[in-house]
Amino acid sequence: MFAGYAGLFLSAFGAATLLPLQSEAVLVALLLNGSYSLWLLLGIATLGNVLGSLVNWLLGRSVELFKDRRWFPVSAAQLEKSRGHYRRWGHWSLLLSWLPIIGDPLTLVAGVMREPLWRFILIVSLAKAARYAVVAMAVHWV
Repeated sequence: MFAGYAGLFLSAFGAATLLPLQSEAVLVALLLNGSYSLWLLLGIATLGNVLGSLVNWLLGRSVELFKDRRWFPVSAAQLEKSRGHYRRWGHWSLLLSWLPIIGDPLTLVAGVMREPLWRFILIVSLAKAARYAVVAMAVHWV
């Protein structure tokens, strides 16, 4: 059982970073197994995903140190465009941190924009927990 919970934590953590992982599939498999606690699965998945997003936030806090390097993956124009979107929508855009493709970069931009850690954790935790709860409800109803 520990391996299932640990695997879910690792997949949720990795999925929240810029790695192309899918923690929802692991959650669904464990829910369908029926041997695991629903609340513990939701808590572990949320914790792992929020901590992975925190890695992105931390990277965002220090990313500007490297923006002038040739290997830097984002141009100055792209970085400024991201800043503009974040300025426009602010911390509420973090409610979309659960979305594939745009959610992970949002958490990185929040670090670049110096989003306060307490607010980042609060909003991202709500968004991530809601996503996993919806997945669990879908499994239950199907």
